Amino acid sequence: MKLSLTISLLFVGLLSFSQTPAPIEMVHNKVLIQHGHAHIGNGEYIDNSSIGIEKGKIIFVENALTNTIVESEWDTIIDITGKHVYPGFIAPDITLGLTEIDQVRATRDFRETGSINPNIRTLIGFNTDSEVIYTVRTNGVLVSQATPRGGLVSGTSSVMALDGWNWEDAAYKKDDGVHINWPRKYTTTGWWAEPGPTKKNDKYIEKKNTLWDFFRKAEAYAKVNKPDEFDIKLDAMRGVMKGKKRLFIHADFAPEINDIIDFAREFNIKLPVLVGGYDAYLVTDRLKENHFSVIIGRPHSLPKFEDDHVAVYYELAAKLQTAGILYCISNAGDMEVMNTRNLPFQAGTAWAYGLSEEQAVASITLNAAKILGVDDKIGSLEKGKDATLFVSDGNALDMMTNEGYMAMVKGRFISMQNHQIELYEKYKKKYGLKGLE
Repeated sequence: MKLSLTISLLFVGLLSFSQTPAPIEMVHNKVLIQHGHAHIGNGEYIDNSSIGIEKGKIIFVENALTNTIVESEWDTIIDITGKHVYPGFIAPDITLGLTEIDQVRATRDFRETGSINPNIRTLIGFNTDSEVIYTVRTNGVLVSQATPRGGLVSGTSSVMALDGWNWEDAAYKKDDGVHINWPRKYTTTGWWAEPGPTKKNDKYIEKKNTLWDFFRKAEAYAKVNKPDEFDIKLDAMRGVMKGKKRLFIHADFAPEINDIIDFAREFNIKLPVLVGGYDAYLVTDRLKENHFSVIIGRPHSLPKFEDDHVAVYYELAAKLQTAGILYCISNAGDMEVMNTRNLPFQAGTAWAYGLSEEQAVASITLNAAKILGVDDKIGSLEKGKDATLFVSDGNALDMMTNEGYMAMVKGRFISMQNHQIELYEKYKKKYGLKGLE
């Protein structure tokens, strides 16, 4: 029997939020989403769209005005007239799912002791029951890159769906790459409100040589199929040294970025990614020549130097777009886990400062998927990809109009409720805040 459902009926019984609701079983075999403003993610836009989904996969995305629909062929038809539909937003370089309360050490699973830890895998520490995840996906962030922190070599990240029974169920790409923190050539004194003078880092050469020596060993180890002595740290580097995994190098400033480019050339790193990249616009030619992509640090940040233009962060995405460098936007930084929900608004700021609207959408969808190596599965509303998508009542890149209506992860509908919405509804009734309805 065909079911023609509005979203309110579709989620009957799911609006009473519990702390960690179970993933919703996929019971809708053929789903048709009609008449939405579709932001495809690859730069294309369809004003009146028709999106067909079968067994969790997108089978077509077409103009509804020219697409003939036989309603009897679909068990679920959802009319989203006037609403906006996007690929699920992707949050790279984030500790979401690896920490719950930053001030409580026992809940922080993103950092290991020691300086060289490529063997540390965030994959098995990812917590699908994190309450923060539900507040994040309400704004359309449905995928994250669970990223380690600390040391010179932090560990290995994984790309995770923000819905699933456990980390095995949520994994989109296991062990996608190794993260290293490039040392600073110069350090600043003072604090953000009163920055002090810059001085040379006396330990820069020592730390750089430590990385260099480790990669020399990893390079030699990777050439041997069955080494006489197994080394867990060097073995974790095989994928990077053989060009099968990405190397994410965290750095901001031009002097370090130039050294990083030389480093990547020396070790023939096939998939280098610069993370942060505050000064990336100053060295675009070298980055492009050496096939670097860039994960931009949080655009809603203050300039790092007192002489910098106030919009230096806002304009970075547009400058990289003009230079032809593949980039995406991250929300990493202070209080990054709870602030991951602001990722679409970071893209919105980049839109206001030089990107087109669809380029801004791509900066948190298809571009991110390409950089993380999952663009064959997610990142755009295209045939053959997973139905991981988000529908908003208004434009999702604008904090005034982003209003989650429905979402799907891997073809399964997910609850759009969270404890913050639950408390809002509770106290709205208590104090009669009718003006907020």
